[in-house]
Amino acid sequence: MAIKITDECINCGACEPECPNTAIYEGGVEWKIADGTSVKGEYTMMNGEVTPSNAPHDPVAVDVYYISPDKCTECQGFHEEPQCAAVCPVDCCVPDEMYQETVDELLAKQAKLHG
Repeated sequence: MAIKITDECINCGACEPECPNTAIYEGGVEWKIADGTSVKGEYTMMNGEVTPSNAPHDPVAVDVYYISPDKCTECQGFHEEPQCAAVCPVDCCVPDEMYQETVDELLAKQAKLHG
């Protein structure tokens, strides 16, 4: 399951540099699959949509930092726990119930993002 940032976010930015997938963005900033990954060419997103890896996507949130669920692997393959949640001073990085994924699925996504 991906991690999400709740509205309680204080925009401190502590989480952003901790993400090994570059899945965390400042509110209002467009995101790309290619940001911080080794993906080149087309990429199939979780909803089945095929997109160029360098295509910009609309921000998930405007007022607070957000996590792209298509890039979040809960730090599987990198760390023992999600680093965003570990460093968040207000505990607003929580599991996103909209994206149910097993550890094997998260590891497969990590491999897809980082070849």
